[in-house]
Amino acid sequence: MSTLGEGRVDEALAKLLDEPLLKSLDIDPESLQSLSAEPKLAGTVAALFNLYKNTRTQLENVLAQLNAEERARTQTVPGSSSGPGLRFDYSPFDEVSDFLQTHHNYFPELEEQAEALRRDFKLGRLLTSQQLVPLLEERFGYRVRFESAASGSSVVRRFDPETQELILSPDLTEQPLKFQLAASIGLMVLDKEKLVERIVGAVRTRHAETQRLIKVNLANYFAGALMLPYGDFFKEVERTRYDVELLSNLFGTTYETVAHRLCNLSDPKRKGLPFHFLRSDIAGNISKRYSGTGIKFATGGGSCGKWAVHLAFLNPSQITRQYSMMPDGTSYFCFAKVQLQPIEGSIVRGTAYSIGLGTHAENAKYLAYGLPTTDLRKDAVPSGISCRFCERTDCNQRAAASYRFAFSFDEYTKKDCFFSPLLVHEAGRSNGEGRADSLDKQPRRRNKGEEH
Repeated sequence: MSTLGEGRVDEALAKLLDEPLLKSLDIDPESLQSLSAEPKLAGTVAALFNLYKNTRTQLENVLAQLNAEERARTQTVPGSSSGPGLRFDYSPFDEVSDFLQTHHNYFPELEEQAEALRRDFKLGRLLTSQQLVPLLEERFGYRVRFESAASGSSVVRRFDPETQELILSPDLTEQPLKFQLAASIGLMVLDKEKLVERIVGAVRTRHAETQRLIKVNLANYFAGALMLPYGDFFKEVERTRYDVELLSNLFGTTYETVAHRLCNLSDPKRKGLPFHFLRSDIAGNISKRYSGTGIKFATGGGSCGKWAVHLAFLNPSQITRQYSMMPDGTSYFCFAKVQLQPIEGSIVRGTAYSIGLGTHAENAKYLAYGLPTTDLRKDAVPSGISCRFCERTDCNQRAAASYRFAFSFDEYTKKDCFFSPLLVHEAGRSNGEGRADSLDKQPRRRNKGEEH
């Protein structure tokens, strides 16, 4: 490897040819040899690459050691969880998501507290805000007051501990008002019963704000449990075959609240179907996610443009339904609905979210929204996690090159999508050197006047 052709190549550069990363980039010996003609530049390139390798190795060793210590620690602490291993891009929101995954998004302590409140105040199926206001005052001593936020502020709920008041926006309509009241009750229950400490237990969080975010999630969970009591809700879920729209009408809640609650049905004695949950805006940003089915979500909040949760924006008045198949053959049945909340008659000023649910393909027969299929490989939409992590080589919707392939292209060969990796047998030329797959083949040249 120290000599290539007739020219001497610096030994450090020659070694780079055997590196997997550079191999994937198809750097040919001739290009490397031309680089060696500039000794200072060649030495700099080799030094930078070696520095990269050393730094990467050190980081991997540090991460491996920290993960091993974390696993050893959590194995000695009952009820604790080690999480997914240390990552530099591991945000507090990722940590909360993993906490919910560890508990299967089911918290019996909160279910019991919500059921006790319903029993004590003789609450029926259809809760109203007028029922929750006196509950706050009688049980927790907080008076509810409606007051517009300061100009330019979007605050809709605020506690004032000095005056013992819960201040709410007068612009809240019944359903969001009811949820804010129920979540406020949840916060008070968590504080009074010290439930956050009991539920989180010995789990050590990596971010200071994670426990407060967990508390917010638990308060919202409590709100769902108060408005959609487990026993009654589970019975109706089975009767309606998971009809989210019908369930939201029966219990007087939003589609999104019901979708969330379907992901809580993990009581071993009354277990619902496993679902994954996504909330996306029209730009494809994922603001909420939960994987009850084991589906992988990409780090950073994006996802596959072929998923139903994104396609739902094409038909906002209908429920979008589809089978999806991942590159490994795992199949899901997914459905999504767009929720619009205009402000002053403007969707742009308001919010537009798509709420997506998915379960394993074999569970579609239990759903009111299920689609018949006799051949999943034919009926399912080929999809992936996200473009950056997708293994598919022929997706016509790909928006970015995959990290799984070295990005390469041939100006003489055009695939359906520019970012799809060009396979060796597909290229008319290789390495831009005018050679086809076989060295004894010459590429076909365009005739004069031939269209591109």
